[in-house]
Amino acid sequence: MTSIKILWVDDEIELLKSHFLFLEHRGYQTTPCNNGQDALSLIKNTSFDVVLLDENMPGLSGLETLNELKIILPNLPIIMITKNEEEQIMEEAIGAKISDYLIKPVNPHQILLALKKLFQHKNLIAEKTISNYQQEFRKISLELNEIETDKDWTAFYLKMIYWEMELQTLEGSGMLEIFEEQMKEANHLFSKFIAQNYKNWMMNDEGPTLSHQLFKERLFPRILPGTKDTTLLLVIDNLRYDQWKMIAPVIENYYVTKEESTYFSLLPTATHYCRNALFSGLTPLEMQDKHPDLWVNENEEGGKNLKESEFLQAQLSRLNIDIPFSYVKVTNLKAGKELHKYLQNYSKDRLLVVVYNFVDMISHAKTEMDIIKELAPDNKAFRSLTLSWFENSPLLDIIQKSQKLGFKLAITTDHGTINVDQATEIISTKDAGTNLRYKTGRNVSHNSKDIIEVTNPKEFMLPAEHLNSKFIFAKGSQYFIFQNNFNHFATHFRNTFQHGGVSMEEMIVPFVVMTPRES
Repeated sequence: MTSIKILWVDDEIELLKSHFLFLEHRGYQTTPCNNGQDALSLIKNTSFDVVLLDENMPGLSGLETLNELKIILPNLPIIMITKNEEEQIMEEAIGAKISDYLIKPVNPHQILLALKKLFQHKNLIAEKTISNYQQEFRKISLELNEIETDKDWTAFYLKMIYWEMELQTLEGSGMLEIFEEQMKEANHLFSKFIAQNYKNWMMNDEGPTLSHQLFKERLFPRILPGTKDTTLLLVIDNLRYDQWKMIAPVIENYYVTKEESTYFSLLPTATHYCRNALFSGLTPLEMQDKHPDLWVNENEEGGKNLKESEFLQAQLSRLNIDIPFSYVKVTNLKAGKELHKYLQNYSKDRLLVVVYNFVDMISHAKTEMDIIKELAPDNKAFRSLTLSWFENSPLLDIIQKSQKLGFKLAITTDHGTINVDQATEIISTKDAGTNLRYKTGRNVSHNSKDIIEVTNPKEFMLPAEHLNSKFIFAKGSQYFIFQNNFNHFATHFRNTFQHGGVSMEEMIVPFVVMTPRES
């Protein structure tokens, strides 16, 4: 470690010689100074890595010296040391962006700990994280072979998200690459699990909560009993669980989390199917049969998610739930600002549903815009981009105002997304659809054995436009490319975020219920 240069400012500096010797034995270089004015002169002429600053000094006080130091070198770390435990002094020092705050008398080990936190914090955390993951890696490999239920897979996925977000802070360790290979293996086994169990979930109503069951089983029981407060339900299109974990700390400044859980998106993990299923409380096949006036088939003209409010009304009527509700879809900045401006107008509703489309737009933009590909080349950057957008979006303003109005808050999504890198060739006519993660129709053929093929869509509760129609679903990080001009399109779509297929990232998605913090 390069020797750290310390400027120690204290009007009783001669009493600290034992501290200097302690630090010098551990490789630190300490320059003594007994007043604030001399400290400012030294800072202008000598390079230091950190300043240890006494608060109570004659002449220029510690806080006055602190403010002057910050003007000269705004990013210089300063550790304030004081006998004064007054809250006001602490607040002023913290407000001036000090690095740490120690109360006298301090012993050398306290100083050493503060310096290690400042200069070795990142390395110490990295070493511990690598060590912990290396131990966990073996456990994960064994655990993968023992997973049997949807609850097991959910717990496993949440653990993997934790490790991915821990490992993303490490630079050059190679651990993230090892994690990604482990995640690919896990998704391969998860796809097998879905292929073996999904039909039973749909035909016998067994297994985890799925898209069409979410409102009935999880939302309504939590918002209807008790008070008649308004609940704001945010359906953030395409929000993965890891993205939720990025924005959650911001929301928790205004709301208290009462329940943080997951549910499984049904197949295909595409908006047309999943979000309509959320609002209707029906499978795609049931929507086609019971609401042919609202359901739009795969190859029919027109928007396929234009009747969500009507689907929700139909579900409420079917469940004999009579509550006032409103539905708002936000697809641009203007609509978001408009909703924020008039949010109080919905106070008489029991349920305000807001579909917010921005995260989905980022995913699709990455496919077509080089600048988005550069901004979000991987999961880490995608999470960071989502957080940056959220912190500066009307959606955060809406949540803040919702808290002030006393609205309860529920947050979910229709499906997740996955970064694809494995092109798989298929042969089909154009009516198989444009989605890269699933295809449907009569004339879909392929040479790969590693996909999920559904020759009888009714077994998956999916509508079939023709007697011999079928569905195929991509597993893991696969994406389907037509035979014509294969290499060009395989390159074009590689490393883009897609949805519609089978992966933990697409299927295991968040459902959160929150109550407003008291102002």
